[in-house]
Formats: sequence, C-alpha cells, structure tokens
Amino acid sequence: MLTVNIQKKLPDFLLTLSFSIKNNILVLFGPSGCGKTTTLRCIAGLAKADSGEISLGDHCFFSSAKKICVAPQQRKIGFVFQDYALFPHYDVRKNILYGVKLTTEGVEKSLLELLTLLKINHLLHRFPNTLSGGEKQRVALARALITEPDILILDEPLSALDSNTRKELQDELKKLHAIWKIPFILVTHDYEEATYLGDQLIIMEQGHQISGTK
Repeated sequence: MLTVNIQKKLPDFLLTLSFSIKNNILVLFGPSGCGKTTTLRCIAGLAKADSGEISLGDHCFFSSAKKICVAPQQRKIGFVFQDYALFPHYDVRKNILYGVKLTTEGVEKSLLELLTLLKINHLLHRFPNTLSGGEKQRVALARALITEPDILILDEPLSALDSNTRKELQDELKKLHAIWKIPFILVTHDYEEATYLGDQLIIMEQGHQISGTK
C-alpha cells in the first residue's frame, strides 16, 4: 500500500494531502494550479515535501520526522509526463530502453511484449518527430513500464490527444493496470475521464482534498 501524508508550501497556498492506495487506479482531479502535479513530483522524489511521510509498504520514501528522502532513481516509480519527454535524437527502441541499465534476454522479451500490447511494433526504428500524439503516448508508457516499476504515475497523459485517441488510450490504461496490478496515480482535469479511469478519486482545490475517494 502506498501511503501519502504531506504538506508543502506553494506560492499561493499550503498543499496538504493525505491518502492511501493499494493496487488501484487513483485519480487526482481538479483545476490547473491546485497542486496535483506537485503531489506527483513529491511521490516520485522530483520535489520534496516540507513535512510528512510517503511510504510504499515497509519502504519509506520520505519522512520529515526521520529525515529520510530517498533519491528518485531508488523509488522504482515509472513517470509518464504530460509532454511525453521523449528524446528527439533517439528512435523508439532507444527511448523505451533509456532507463534500462543492461539489455538482457529478459528485457528483450519484456520489450516485445510491451510493443505488442501497445501496438507499436512497427514504430521501433522511428523517431519522435514522426509519431502522432497517441503513438508518442504509447512509447512513453512502454518506457515507464519496461523498468518494472512498483508504481506508475501519469501527469495528464491524455490531455493533448483528440477525443477518439483519448478514449482508446483510456481503455488501454485500464488493460495495462489489470496486467501490472500496481498502483497507478493519474492526474486529469477532465471529470468524465477521472470517473471512468479511477477506482479512487480525490478532488482537489487550492492544495486541499475537498472530496473523498469513490
């Protein structure tokens, strides 16, 4: 179980959030600037909370009381960014394998499985500037999952896509979650998307949770 209980001072308000999630899809929903992305970054270790604790089972990622702050690369968290963050000078294969230290036979098998699952086998040697938004998103998902993370974080992953592609990828995210069975934490400002994808839903406003989980 992932447990998050943090506070962080932001320019316009104090972010205060407390929740826990098992192997479900948790959606953080709210307007831009309410603290959703900051919450994700604190969980991933890309930002540091001012106080509180973040832990996954017995593994403590952050504790202000115990003065613990585990480095991002030691948290085993996959992160899919809103802008995909693909390297333009790498082809799809190199982008997906970027975070893999050693390309073993097992990694090659996982790569093939992900390519097949996400229907991007034919893109392996193409570069990001030749891909559609949906294709880039699938590559970003493959890159996040190839390292076999304990948690997958997605920051508005579908916001730039057209409605048809968006719906298709919503369904694919549900299928991926059913296979991986790890906590997925997703940010969106689309309420219909939030209720469709989320097993748990937290509605945020100005850094505070104003509604509980469904």
